[in-house]
Amino acid sequence: MNVLGIETSCDDTSAAVFDGRQLKANIISTQLVHRNFGGVVPELASRSHIQLILPVIRQALIQSNCEKSDIQGIAVTRGPGLAGSLLVGISIAKGLAQSLQIPFVGINHLEGHIWANRLADPDLAPPFLVLIASGGHTQLVLTEKWGSYQILGRTVDDAAGEAFDKVGKMLELGYPGGPLIEKLAGEGDTKYIRFPRARLKNAGEYDFSFSGLKTAVLTHIQAIGREARDTHLPDIAACFQDAVISVLVDKTIKAAKDNRVSRICLAGGVAVNKALQQAMLRAAMKKQLQVSWPSPALCTDNAGMIAQAGHFYLEQNKTSDYNLSPMPSLNL
Repeated sequence: MNVLGIETSCDDTSAAVFDGRQLKANIISTQLVHRNFGGVVPELASRSHIQLILPVIRQALIQSNCEKSDIQGIAVTRGPGLAGSLLVGISIAKGLAQSLQIPFVGINHLEGHIWANRLADPDLAPPFLVLIASGGHTQLVLTEKWGSYQILGRTVDDAAGEAFDKVGKMLELGYPGGPLIEKLAGEGDTKYIRFPRARLKNAGEYDFSFSGLKTAVLTHIQAIGREARDTHLPDIAACFQDAVISVLVDKTIKAAKDNRVSRICLAGGVAVNKALQQAMLRAAMKKQLQVSWPSPALCTDNAGMIAQAGHFYLEQNKTSDYNLSPMPSLNL
């Protein structure tokens, strides 16, 4: 079964073709217009999706050597995400499904991130623990079997990727902040200052909080002044990144041991961070745990992961009807 995947949850317009064995195409068009505003502008995102979605789908079909008539099912992100952006993808999916007389299914974007690890490792089998860390989400998810998930912990405020972007803005590095902070942190001293690691009293033991860390960075750079801030930019970036990573690693390793799983998977845009990857590997080796993550293209928002998840459901004849609507706050 050739499944066309469509992903338009935020500011990446993506289409992919998955045939059940391999990802035949995975086209991603990232909207650059948002860099002028230091963050994603929802109205501009939805307008850009309208302009890009059909060319991106055509490119995916060309790369996969498929005609529209070769597509036997469609998978589309229904949430979480920006309402207008989701609506573009869902509307295209419905139109194509109706014109081709084929089934379609709405997919949870977060579940897609979990399935991205299956694209990276076709032999991956539950149970395993997934750390989803992105601009909008930070969750620890126990995958008991495909299609069945238990959320062990989540952020109570800012997501990890969101904290990277906001601190990047404080340091006037640009947008998105994550890659810029990672690059700068490689030149910095993690012993320059110790930023706080949140210990939550009224939340679950695997929950995260990055709002206090963000405030601590702001307080520090205001206290030292602009000249000292510019001098110590690499050090501040390194110490901030170290604080985020240490919390992510500590809670992930604890959750894996407490729930007796031997495999940890990383997912989401923050999973591309090499410092996080290496820190997780070192901690996992000490506890005799395995760690893996997808390629960078599969960590960011992409239709390949949506097509893979959709293939799983369509094979079981689990489909959506034409009443499917966007769910911006959809939970896993």
